[in-house]
Amino acid sequence: MGATPIPLESIRFGLFEFEPQSGELRKQGSRIKLQGQPVEILIMLLARPGELVTREELQKQLWPGDTFVDFDRSLNAAVKRLRAALGDSAETPRFVETLARRGYRFIAPVDARANTPAGAAAEPLVELEVMPRVESAPRTTSRTRDFRWVGLLAVALTSVGLTLYSGKIFDSASKDNSAKRIQSLLVLPLKSLSGDPEQDYFADGMTDALNARLAGVSALRVISQTSSMLYKGTNKPLSQIARELNVDGIVEGSVLRSGHRVRINVQLVQPSVEKRIWGQTYERDVRDALTLQSEVTRAIVDEIRVTLRPNEQARLAKVRASNPEAHVAYAKGRFFWNKRTEEGLGKAVEYFGQAIEKDPGYALAYAGLADSWVPRAWYAYLPPKEAFPHAREAVTKALELDPDLAEGHTTLAFIKLYYEWDWDAAERQFLRAIELNPNYANAHHWYAEYLSLVGQHEAAIREAERARELDPISSIINAWVGSRYFFARRYDLAIEQYRSVVELDSTFVPARLALGQAYEQKKMFHEAIAELERAVSLSSGSPVYIASLAHAYGVTGRRSDSLRLIDDLKNLARRRYVSSFDVAIAWLGLGDNNRALASLEKALEERSPRLLFLSVEPRFDPLRSHVRFQALMKSFGPFK
Repeated sequence: MGATPIPLESIRFGLFEFEPQSGELRKQGSRIKLQGQPVEILIMLLARPGELVTREELQKQLWPGDTFVDFDRSLNAAVKRLRAALGDSAETPRFVETLARRGYRFIAPVDARANTPAGAAAEPLVELEVMPRVESAPRTTSRTRDFRWVGLLAVALTSVGLTLYSGKIFDSASKDNSAKRIQSLLVLPLKSLSGDPEQDYFADGMTDALNARLAGVSALRVISQTSSMLYKGTNKPLSQIARELNVDGIVEGSVLRSGHRVRINVQLVQPSVEKRIWGQTYERDVRDALTLQSEVTRAIVDEIRVTLRPNEQARLAKVRASNPEAHVAYAKGRFFWNKRTEEGLGKAVEYFGQAIEKDPGYALAYAGLADSWVPRAWYAYLPPKEAFPHAREAVTKALELDPDLAEGHTTLAFIKLYYEWDWDAAERQFLRAIELNPNYANAHHWYAEYLSLVGQHEAAIREAERARELDPISSIINAWVGSRYFFARRYDLAIEQYRSVVELDSTFVPARLALGQAYEQKKMFHEAIAELERAVSLSSGSPVYIASLAHAYGVTGRRSDSLRLIDDLKNLARRRYVSSFDVAIAWLGLGDNNRALASLEKALEERSPRLLFLSVEPRFDPLRSHVRFQALMKSFGPFK
């Protein structure tokens, strides 16, 4: 590079600071006792962070020409003493990783700082080209204690305020105490540099994996990928995105996959002060791409000085290689699952199935498969007795593979509540999911509905708002914030919320349906019918939407229109599943309580999940004094 080596003052990693010239190691200012061979090993590892330092190299540096030393035992003992000083372990390394029978590698981010004369300006950012990584051949050196490796470090790290890792140098001059203020993060979609549209899904999968790892850190608020993906390809300034989502830090980067190798570049930015806090480039075998997310997460957590709980540390240490094609299939599954349409959910089941076929040990793929079966029953695309057992089987397998998977516990809670009618078990599972991952928006989203159903409306609103904080642009989560107000009979606030969703996404059918129902309760019948007619059209005539329009026609005196739609539901039932719960809603609009009750009793036999709304749904108010209705309510609890 042509720069004159500058004597290094210190090297920082994690909570540690190391001075190569004196061999002094400090942790948060307190000196750690370390001397002799462990110090030399640390210097050698820090000279080439992210690279293999072979056992032969260490032997020749530490015990040159000494034939009376048991090298293996002595080296193992020295590395063990080094790890003890760092609070590290061979099983779950944060700093020194063992490469079996080959050597060791320093895996934590390294920040090297140099002495700078008073008043001298720091050199500008220098970004080195990533050089091909090769293993060093054994070297012949004389045994010294003058820390020859300090010179190599000075050559490798030649610029003031530069950070080196895996062949990439980044600006660390921006790293200061302001980083401590980062308490919320957004992971922007990683950019695919391959030029292959199919590889976009691989990049999305990497984004999802990194987002999931960071979301498992309870001390951070991490925005859900559902909201993150809406910024894919955006040209908005990071400062604007940060304001829109109310976050302190943004993680961004790129992915380049070529054959069996993948290169991932990641950086952490603090938009409010336009500073790049940290950045690294990693290159791995593509099968190790997912395990890399734990390494990146640890680096970010160390950089912003977040304290991890013991269970979070254990989860970050639990990594596994995966078939990259399985993760591509998983990313496609989540894309179609988020659509919540009948066609989209069918494709989601197909893609999650492909992910499982390619990687039978992929717990998240099983959770995704379960998540895809659940709404097929909820929106009455399939009979509950057909869809829910598939969901139960998939989520059981997911939790067998990973008992601490928040996504799995959330879906199991949904099944316990809406199909098995085990209210206590459902709440326990919701709370367990939130404990495991406080940043999992869907857990708060579904738990909020549970709280509505048991009449805890204020708590439900708070929980729904928490879900929205984590996934602020999700149409379904924003719509269901409105439903928390709707079931609390606060219709003006519900309408305001539903309108905001429709303004953002005019084609999101569930919001149109809910807005029409809220207008109906406010007796704004013209607006109600307009919204419900639009919902029927957008849903291509789904029975759920037809039934609510039939109800609105009935309560506004359009009896013939209501009966026509009821006939449509009967005709549809000859070709596909039509929930008796929806038929009951249609008859209620005409004031035919007996037919409505008969349909609800049939819905009980079908185990319709939406029966649970009988306790809070205002359209069922005319039935509440009926003995048959009260008997229904006692059948599925928690009122039994």
